[in-house]
Amino acid sequence: MSIYLSPLRLKSPILGMSIWNNLPLDLLAKVFSFLSPDSLAIARSVCKNWHTCSKAYPLSPTTTSSTTTTTSSWFLALPIRNHRACCYAHNPTIDKWHQLSLPLPSIRPIASIGSLLLLRVTNSTTLQLGLFNPFTGEFKHLPRLRAARTNPAVGVKVSESSNSSHDDVVFPSFRVYVAGGMSEAAAEGGATYETKVEMYDSRIETWRVVGSTPVEFAVRLTVWTPNENVCIGETLYWVTSARAYSVVGYDVGRNGWRELGVPMAEKLEFASLVKRNGALGLVGGTCGGSGCIWGLGEGDDKWCLVDEVPLQLGLRLLGGKRVWESVKCVGNEDCICLYRDLGSGMVACRRVGCEWVWVWIYGCDNLKGKPLPNSAIRGALLHPTLASSSLIFWTTLVFLIPVVRLWMCLRISLCLECVSSSHSITLILLCLFYWF
Repeated sequence: MSIYLSPLRLKSPILGMSIWNNLPLDLLAKVFSFLSPDSLAIARSVCKNWHTCSKAYPLSPTTTSSTTTTTSSWFLALPIRNHRACCYAHNPTIDKWHQLSLPLPSIRPIASIGSLLLLRVTNSTTLQLGLFNPFTGEFKHLPRLRAARTNPAVGVKVSESSNSSHDDVVFPSFRVYVAGGMSEAAAEGGATYETKVEMYDSRIETWRVVGSTPVEFAVRLTVWTPNENVCIGETLYWVTSARAYSVVGYDVGRNGWRELGVPMAEKLEFASLVKRNGALGLVGGTCGGSGCIWGLGEGDDKWCLVDEVPLQLGLRLLGGKRVWESVKCVGNEDCICLYRDLGSGMVACRRVGCEWVWVWIYGCDNLKGKPLPNSAIRGALLHPTLASSSLIFWTTLVFLIPVVRLWMCLRISLCLECVSSSHSITLILLCLFYWF
């Protein structure tokens, strides 16, 4: 549902300005909750009352259940070689691209967590993770791991909550698992493959060791596995990037590892895991063939072909050549996107009710009439929101408290020069209160 309230219509003699001026803020906030982020940004600039409302009440996408939202996923395109600290977001509702700022130029998306993006800082040798809302600009670094490591596999398990509040849906609690990677070189020798599995819990904001990895899996996760993963139930899955492709699974509850074969493993030119209809899916393409989506059956570990990329859309994506090695894929429960770069366009498979529909999305080759250079990108799918997340806000608040206290102390010290000595003791006590 999309609602747009034009500022010009507020002057209508039928409605009258007094109606909107006297509308309770909680009711106005309910109206705002149906707006897309770009429409909400416009509504915030209409008047002081609307701006105050948008700041005083949490504005999140409306929900239909504890696990879904009515806001379609936006595709984020993050340039791999980024010198401007910006990315590009596609709004599927109006089929329009926007430019958004990034906290750092060198980042790589790992997973979407509600309306937040878990990312990796790529200019750091060892793994450094962060949380980011590209629509509000909120960002924070996660604590460093207990054991520093390079190029590990990262997986995310989002907590399932029975609470259907907006904050639980848009900003759910989560756990990050890190496995494999190379440990730092010890004094007596070189670096080794790390076999400990570490887990970060967003509710307590700390890392701890929760399991171990067999050496053969640690090597594969370090050398042949990209960071992207899919979580189905209690199991995290990664696809190896070496031919023949295979899938590595980690049961976080039992601390158990296993390996799965994939269909046409030796012929696939690219392979990516997605979550489709609540089950594990695999997207891949073969030279001279079409792009396919397979689903993994429950309990039997058998792959079944469930969908194919339409021929004309596939040829359009590949530029007329049936070579899939340059294609990348990202997906979630309501959309799967196949893309190559920023300007070439994408093929998307969107969930509409109980069906999946294939569509073409034009690339971002210009913004506001200005051409953009084509570049290699990494994609992510995110449900947009302009609400503030407590996962980031409280960390920012804790950081700001000492700054605010110091500012208060400086103001009070200046006041001491302007008051009599009889009031100095009171002001000093106030200073100590704000500082501690």
